[in-house]
Amino acid sequence: MKIGFIGAGSMGSLLIESFILSEAVEPTQIKVSNRSIGKAQALAYKYPGIEVESNNVHVVYETEIVFLCIKPHEFATVISEIKPYVHEEQIIVSITSPVLLSHLEAELNCRVAKIIPSITNKMWSGATLCIYGNQIEETYQTKLQKLLSYISEPIKIEESYTRIVSDISSCGPAFFAFLLQQFIDSAVEETGISREGAMKIASNMLLGTGLLLTEGGMTTEEVQQRVAVPGGITAKALQLLSRETSGIFNELIRTTHAKYYEDLEVVNQTFDREEVGGQ
Repeated sequence: MKIGFIGAGSMGSLLIESFILSEAVEPTQIKVSNRSIGKAQALAYKYPGIEVESNNVHVVYETEIVFLCIKPHEFATVISEIKPYVHEEQIIVSITSPVLLSHLEAELNCRVAKIIPSITNKMWSGATLCIYGNQIEETYQTKLQKLLSYISEPIKIEESYTRIVSDISSCGPAFFAFLLQQFIDSAVEETGISREGAMKIASNMLLGTGLLLTEGGMTTEEVQQRVAVPGGITAKALQLLSRETSGIFNELIRTTHAKYYEDLEVVNQTFDREEVGGQ
């Protein structure tokens, strides 16, 4: 199976490297193009066998699955470019949340899907959120999910929940890394513990907590109950957290959704302006 990547930026390169290192595919099975060809060439240098293409159209040739790892405002132009060359047996996959399946289905004569990857896929962990177009049969969904299962747990979702599941799965690592950083910085400031020591302890704590919530089958409430003895230190601190953080994640979700709708409007305008396919 040949896999194509249009875009070798942060997430495109992460997916390429994760697929190779997990042995989902060999480097010789990958074709990649990028607006700045140097990024694609750097990947080919690191993983000999990757085919670097000078333009996006060549990526579409002889590939079964093509990942579009590009910015929202670039989609209309790229779709217009590759549209005459895709065929119905291909799966074109967007990894960009504001690009709707309806944008792709209206222009491409093939099966389309959207996935939301996560930086956690770099460690062959976390979820990959899968959203499928109307024309993609179960067989083709299974083919894509089998590939993604090497680096994640593929989870099928409805497109209407794209933004909130992206907040949790894709943005979540940054949010909780930020909170962990605040915890560590405060520990260093208040007690003088070394940053390196605090980071090692805190990182392992976060990993262990994740395992409790997944493989351990515990709920978030159960973790708190098991740690916090009534009237004890943890219970006192949890009262503070509950009081001081009330509503903060509601505001966070409102913020991400507002930006999503801004980006969606940009995508709609670019598709209208480009008049994809010359219509």
